[in-house]
Amino acid sequence: MPTVTVSPGAEATTTLTVRNDGDIVEAYTLEVVGDCAAWTTVEPARVSLYPGTSQTVTVRLAPPRSHEVRAGEVPLGVRVLPAEHPESVAVPEMTVVVEPFRELRAKLEPGRRRGWLGARFRTSAQNRGNAPTEVVLGARQAGEELRLAFTPERRRLEPGESAEAGLRVRARKLIWFGAPAAWPFEVVVAEAETEGAGVEDGQPGRPEPLPGEFAQLPLLPKWLLIVLAAVLALLVAWFALVRPAVRSTAKEAGAKAAQEQNREPRQGGATTGTTTDGGQGQSEKQGQGATAGADGSGGAGTGGGSGSTGGAGGANGLQTSETIDVQTRAGAERTGTYQVPEGKTFGVTDIVVANFQGDEGVLTISFGQRKITTIALETFRNQDYHWVTPIQIPEKAAVTVSVTCSKPGTPATGTQASGCHQVLNVSGVLSDVSREER
Repeated sequence: MPTVTVSPGAEATTTLTVRNDGDIVEAYTLEVVGDCAAWTTVEPARVSLYPGTSQTVTVRLAPPRSHEVRAGEVPLGVRVLPAEHPESVAVPEMTVVVEPFRELRAKLEPGRRRGWLGARFRTSAQNRGNAPTEVVLGARQAGEELRLAFTPERRRLEPGESAEAGLRVRARKLIWFGAPAAWPFEVVVAEAETEGAGVEDGQPGRPEPLPGEFAQLPLLPKWLLIVLAAVLALLVAWFALVRPAVRSTAKEAGAKAAQEQNREPRQGGATTGTTTDGGQGQSEKQGQGATAGADGSGGAGTGGGSGSTGGAGGANGLQTSETIDVQTRAGAERTGTYQVPEGKTFGVTDIVVANFQGDEGVLTISFGQRKITTIALETFRNQDYHWVTPIQIPEKAAVTVSVTCSKPGTPATGTQASGCHQVLNVSGVLSDVSREER
């Protein structure tokens, strides 16, 4: 039997002659054996011959176009079994040459990814041909905005074998703000034999490129820039317009109150001094009354010490701002204080409380023994209070901030904090204590 060459997916035929050299009529059954049996047939599969006669049968080969039919030489045998003399069975053999064919399938997953600077893709390749092949993976971009690298770049695949390779896509520079940018690129998966000069896309033997896209996100989104601009505008407006007006009003009110308190004792003394009588004893009483009026004037000045100190602070004191930082763990309570120095009084005009993490719990503010306010932390992020007439805190007394932490919040980083964190800024006028007040 001759050698037959056949291409997968096609058909080839050859012939086999069966001859009866016996002396009786014999029936022969023909059966294909070997690796080719699944896709080879004999027509007819049974013949009956008189003595000394022969008949030619057709052997038809139709291998499927599949990686399971390996390229190369495959032995083929046809077993000829006589019905009357089975011991005389014969198996003529031939060689079938299966031609190679190439078929490579590739896939890029996912087709699109987003990121600030880079992303990773996955490329899978499968050898659907019937011969081993070496696969080369490459990527390209029309511009120069991306760096593209495969790991690994070459793989050897047996028929039917699949493999994956990672593709790393990295932008050459960051986008700080603005709109996202879309960078398209192509992935080429080809056999090593087809990689070389003179081979263009679309020619036989080279697969079509796989399209992909990297969407680069800006580091600072538009909405964040708008929020930052709004916050900056509010801060500028506060420090340039509102806060100076509040301080000026507070100073004017304090100075006016001090002037009124200083004016009333002098008027009382004058009235006592101008009250006269004709008798000497009455004059002495008037003198004593004048002395009492003068003492009363001093007493009035002492009794109104808080208001007078506030006025002096507005005129002669030093504008002061102090910050109290309190940090505590969940389920605990902690207190932060600022103590007024000895020989000073603190006229508080403004306080600002910051709960920047969004913690939950209770915050209490006290000036000396006086409780100013108690606030639930979950109701605010930033809170401020202002007074036209300063609240006076005497020397050695303290501004106290007590924080009870129920649940730490989540700051802008997106990770829940391990404890509560509050900041209080208290502003006002720090004035010297007069000798009379001491």
